[in-house]
Amino acid sequence: MSDILISSIEGNYQHLDGGSMFGNAPKPLWEKWFPADNLNRINLACRALLIETADSKILLETGVGDFLEPKLAERYGIAPIGEHSLLENLKKLGVDPQEIDVVILSHLHFDHAGGLLPSYSISRSKEEHGGELLFPKAKYIVGEEAFKRAVNPHLRDRASFIEGLQEKLFKSQRLSFIDKSGLYSQNLLDGRISFHFTQGHTVGQMHTLLRGEKQSLFFCGDLIPGIPWVHAPITMGYDRAAETMVDEKMIFLEHAVKEEWILFYTHDPIYAVSKCAKDDKGKFIATQMQEQLLRYRL
Repeated sequence: MSDILISSIEGNYQHLDGGSMFGNAPKPLWEKWFPADNLNRINLACRALLIETADSKILLETGVGDFLEPKLAERYGIAPIGEHSLLENLKKLGVDPQEIDVVILSHLHFDHAGGLLPSYSISRSKEEHGGELLFPKAKYIVGEEAFKRAVNPHLRDRASFIEGLQEKLFKSQRLSFIDKSGLYSQNLLDGRISFHFTQGHTVGQMHTLLRGEKQSLFFCGDLIPGIPWVHAPITMGYDRAAETMVDEKMIFLEHAVKEEWILFYTHDPIYAVSKCAKDDKGKFIATQMQEQLLRYRL
């Protein structure tokens, strides 16, 4: 097996209500972590992970992208408007969208899958509703439960999904589903990738565990959006089941401590990764935080 290189790829940022991002945690607490603007919004990354080997390039998620028309993008606090930051930052690494072999999606909320679509200005100029899917040679991988949820969402989270995206993915004929067993027939990276599921944030959220020669990386998705959420009781108002979320976090964080996993964060505005430990009171804490990975050998 060839070396595995991993890079954190910044996408467009998003500004969301701090109270919603921290659930029942009071503002005097969460504002110590992330200061709010005059609209009570905090700055959040929408970060992807690039995995490179001699034979393949795999992208974990695509961020929020730039698919929304400008007025809606402004309402959702997406910046910059008019630029697909994920594509720009891949380009800086010398990676063309056509080189991506696989795109793995933890779930299909718009801030994790919107980067599959071209910028609004480009899709409008083609007179196509939402444009064609990016990464034209890639296989798209998503959890079976998460896809079904996106096709038939609950009233509470319907606005979190992109109209028409599921149909585009299905019609691409390059879509593969992962069932609850986590098995994938093509055995990605000689079995070094495995999939694990949680239910607290959304139905069937799929987390990728990548095992390198010396270290393993766990893609947290919205189970642990960033450093403050490593503290197990902290959940989001967007989560569908807060107590389930806490229980699921504790299971994976125990593994992270025991096996010294690297934790990858999609939404932390500063840090892309950290390790995890327990303090003298048994509380989970982030350690060895890093702002960026650039072709780091796993």
